[in-house]
Amino acid sequence: MEHEIRFYYPKIEYSNWYNTLNDIQILKCNGKKYEKTIQYNHPNKEFDFYSKKIDGRFRVRLSKCDTESKLMISWKRRLPKTSDVKINTEEEVELSINPLEYDNLIFLLNNVLHMNQVECYERYRTTFSNSEVEIALDEYPFGLALEIESKDDGANFEKVIDKYMELLGLDYNDSYKLSWDDKYEELCHEQNVDVLKDVLFENDMPEIK
Repeated sequence: MEHEIRFYYPKIEYSNWYNTLNDIQILKCNGKKYEKTIQYNHPNKEFDFYSKKIDGRFRVRLSKCDTESKLMISWKRRLPKTSDVKINTEEEVELSINPLEYDNLIFLLNNVLHMNQVECYERYRTTFSNSEVEIALDEYPFGLALEIESKDDGANFEKVIDKYMELLGLDYNDSYKLSWDDKYEELCHEQNVDVLKDVLFENDMPEIK
């Protein structure tokens, strides 16, 4: 299980949050990586990942920085009553693959398994971490997300997140319960911008203001 909480800000807030996190001596900065993620749906409508019954995301993610590349398949699903609690609890399963096999993986998903590509998105992720927490600054084409994830999968996850919420001066009432794609679509509707399947930096995007 994954326990996390997420907040959204305008992109111009990146430097402020980076400096704030970098000043916390018990956290280590792990650098910035570029990520491209493709999200797929099941070809059988009976198992629609985006239905309210399942509410999951099947993802292929390629991450790159100057020193390494990583390729991962992941499944992430919101558990019931997520909107009724202050910390999101989600089911997450990840599988790492040789990044040199990226093209072969995409071919198999598209042409053999016939999964439906729903959307893709880019972001730059900067992480800070220690033995109990990982905090990410995610620069999306439409805005900035700050995510606090407890590494404690037991009874102490809430205490861990409480600790860093207090250090950062954050309020649980300001958190966002849903996924990045929900936030993106909300912004598009609010700002009268077309909802695109490819949420890329080069495309016309709404912005968190």
